[in-house]
Amino acid sequence: MKLNYKRTILVGFAFFLISVFWQAYDNIVPMMLVNKFGLNQTVSGLIMALDNVLALFMLPLFGTLSDKTKSKYGKRTPYVVIGTVLAIVMFISLTFADNMQLSKVYEANDNATFMETIWEENDEIANLEQKSESFGMFASDDGAKITTQDYMANIVYNKDYAELSSNEKLELKAYFKDLVNHSKDTYTYDSESKTYTFISYDAEKDKFFVGDTEVQKGGSDNVYTNVVVAARSAYAWNQTKQNPTPLILFFALLLLTLISMATFRSPAVALMPDVTLKPLRSKGNAIINLMGAAGGISVLVLGMIFGTGDVKNQMMSYTFFVTTVCVIMLVALLIFIFTVKEVKWAKEMEEETLSLGLEEKEEPIVEGEKRKLSKPELTSLLLILASVALWYIGYNAVTSKYSLYATTVLQKDYNSTLIIAQAAAIVSYVPVGMVASKFGRKKTILAGVLMLATAFFSAIFVTPNSSIVIMYLIFALAGIGWATINVNSFPMVVELASGSDVGKYTGYYYTASMSAQVITPVLSGLIMDMAGTMKVLFPYASIFVALAFVTMFFVKHGDSKPLQKKSALENFDIDD
Repeated sequence: MKLNYKRTILVGFAFFLISVFWQAYDNIVPMMLVNKFGLNQTVSGLIMALDNVLALFMLPLFGTLSDKTKSKYGKRTPYVVIGTVLAIVMFISLTFADNMQLSKVYEANDNATFMETIWEENDEIANLEQKSESFGMFASDDGAKITTQDYMANIVYNKDYAELSSNEKLELKAYFKDLVNHSKDTYTYDSESKTYTFISYDAEKDKFFVGDTEVQKGGSDNVYTNVVVAARSAYAWNQTKQNPTPLILFFALLLLTLISMATFRSPAVALMPDVTLKPLRSKGNAIINLMGAAGGISVLVLGMIFGTGDVKNQMMSYTFFVTTVCVIMLVALLIFIFTVKEVKWAKEMEEETLSLGLEEKEEPIVEGEKRKLSKPELTSLLLILASVALWYIGYNAVTSKYSLYATTVLQKDYNSTLIIAQAAAIVSYVPVGMVASKFGRKKTILAGVLMLATAFFSAIFVTPNSSIVIMYLIFALAGIGWATINVNSFPMVVELASGSDVGKYTGYYYTASMSAQVITPVLSGLIMDMAGTMKVLFPYASIFVALAFVTMFFVKHGDSKPLQKKSALENFDIDD
């Protein structure tokens, strides 16, 4: 009995293209919503939670429908083909709605840049009160709203805009126009003297200066994040209010895109067990997950090529990037269509199952005799599910907000750090499986939760001036921690189930994880809006992951040690 690796890889192209889509979606859609349409973090988080809301009922629905489907192409293949084609069309169309909005807030056809457009708005736009803490201190001196011009004049010259000389005004306007290229420039605020000290970064010398005097490091508040990003988002929202048509169209296309993806995710995942002998499904699942990881990494590499994570490209058109992503999805689909023979392979699997005597035997279910959990077991189950929800609340907040956080707060390319996280997770699957076999799932999960919480807590202290190597180390630790949790948590839930209840307990697990992913984009966005800064992202994530350590610590059941794998590859098996 041996797994057909070639066949499993070909089946895995369905999961590959799914992962390609979600990696691109999670990276660019939050940036579209905030940068182009000017939505706040709460509303953008609500929209980002839509896919998980749909998943709660559409995944089981279409999984059940595919079970009952009979066609000459098989049960699952029609859903994969039709769903993928629709998703590709909708995803590309989504960028046109984004471009409609972009044309309103960034006049590319004349010589006026977006920054100049903001600068020349002297009424409603320039007078919008900023929400950042640094602006709040400045504005609260006399309680008056302060224009963007005055704000910048105070930072750079410690004067009001009206007090500047003609040359200073020209210099300030030129600086504001090109501020995206000065993303490391910072300033400090002295509350006693109520003055700002502007600290500029010289890229050629790689040094910081106050005037002509070199200083050792930058200040505590970043000019780009607290001035340009806030002003740009406020201006974009004003344009959205004046003409909401692009936003309405964008939302409609987004909904259709998500529905298209939801129609075939369950059928695609179910295909591997359909064509794989039961004893080999663990190895098969490992291959499927590795194909998914390959899809995610391919999009991150593509993002680096297109510069989607570059600070200066936050207002870019994503049409070419998304089109390229969709071409990759289409190529994967074509490989799937022309190589996967679902009906033939499923029939061969059934025949081999019979010949080897591997028929699945249903456990007899007698009313009144079905096994029930004891009170301690039920308590453990609830604690495990609470842990699942808590660490997903922390983890998904980062995955759904990090692309925006990296570009607006850290001024760093998010693609490279996410590649490091995924690569670290992939290489850690085998060691994690070995550790769990020796020490048990609970202890292994606690170690993973500790690593993830440490990584998120460390990220709190990363600034635009921090070395990118620091971020690589933090995200590598997060990737290892997440893999450690993910490999072992699902088995702990189903360990408590009897043979006839595995499906129900699987439902418990996914209800906990998906519900958390519905809640956290909205909750984290609301907290960011209340705080007036995205800097609360990693404290938020750290707290919830730390709470998961507490609930997991008191779990007493579900920790049966797994049998030693015959092949190291089986340790890659995860259920997410």
